[in-house]
Amino acid sequence: MVRRMTECLEITPQQAWEMLQHDDAAVLADVRDAQTFSYAHPKGAFNLTEATWPHFEALYDYDQPIILSCYHGISSRNVAAFLLRNGYEKVYSLQGGFAAWEKANLPLETGYALNPTEAM
Repeated sequence: MVRRMTECLEITPQQAWEMLQHDDAAVLADVRDAQTFSYAHPKGAFNLTEATWPHFEALYDYDQPIILSCYHGISSRNVAAFLLRNGYEKVYSLQGGFAAWEKANLPLETGYALNPTEAM
């Protein structure tokens, strides 16, 4: 019997990067505002906001691993709880958020906002 997650797990930026490299279904969703996201974000991240939520729901399945990132790893936990309540099964929060991702020298994209259809 498979147990559904009831709480998100916190993972380090390195663990998140490794998951993204080894699991094609894994998704990194950055919940920072669109303007900040467009300045810099983790490579391949989807900008998950209230406005992009319908696109996110349409693109990603409930059983895909979803890694959430915010500024410092706090807001992402609230969004993770929301996703779990809405049926997503594998939800993770990035410890330390974007600040920790950047500090770990992991790949970034800058200068544009990722269109939700480009995240596929």
